Amino acid sequence: MEIIVGKTAGFCYGVKNAVDKTKEEVQKQKTTYCLGELVHNKQVTQKLEEQGLIIIDNIENAKENVIIRSHGVPEEVYKKARELNLKVIDLTCPNVLKIHNIVKEYSSKGYYIFIIGQKDHAETIGTVSYCKGNSTVLEKEEDINKAIKDLKKSSLKKVLVVSQTTFSMEKFDRIIKNIEENIDKNIELKVKNTICNATSIRQKETKEIAGEVELMIIIGGKHSSNTNKLYEIAKKECSNCMLIETAEELNKSCIKNINKIGIMAGASTPNESIANAVEKLKEMC
Repeated sequence: MEIIVGKTAGFCYGVKNAVDKTKEEVQKQKTTYCLGELVHNKQVTQKLEEQGLIIIDNIENAKENVIIRSHGVPEEVYKKARELNLKVIDLTCPNVLKIHNIVKEYSSKGYYIFIIGQKDHAETIGTVSYCKGNSTVLEKEEDINKAIKDLKKSSLKKVLVVSQTTFSMEKFDRIIKNIEENIDKNIELKVKNTICNATSIRQKETKEIAGEVELMIIIGGKHSSNTNKLYEIAKKECSNCMLIETAEELNKSCIKNINKIGIMAGASTPNESIANAVEKLKEMC
């Protein structure tokens, strides 16, 4: 049996940086607070909690310090941290911080902001807070009419479109095309593709591998945005596709009569999880 593991599988730069620096903080002062899950991976989170990391939902529950996770937080969270005199360890992904700066700049120049992304995702919620109230989130093509209506209500004549860093490139392109076809011609439209380069490459590689294997396995947190998008992409290319968090979910029935398997993992999936899955598949053979 042949197993193809994606070259881009596993931690992206932003996640690796956040995990490594959190480990350093925990080693320095054991009790360290993190506002929300550091990354969307249960196994990574559990290990950090065992080392002393305390996950909190409200910044007011932090004492002395607080980690800002890789997805970023709304602008008002920083203000609250200053009021509480907390030491802030900001581990927001540099690509997310770049988007915050972009929408802040363009909002101040009178642009309405269209954010292509998941409405309930932490990254998107954070980005919205930098738009001075003039923004609409577009999760799917059906949201375009609402976005254009919101724009008209604002009376602004300029629009900037950005994207959640982990959004599907294919969906992004479709939504942009639809916006261009439906927005009034007198509106100035600027588009900035802020999908992370690592995300785009990973999605492309997933599509390629899934197209040449009999079974495609995606490894990662089942509530992880980027992992679920990889699964969606893989399913289009390979009818026999699985989304798993750990190797324990694999069994012999999964690989019956299978000669070629592809593996891809989300940006929050540790190398250990990938290695364990490969080892389990080899054992079952």
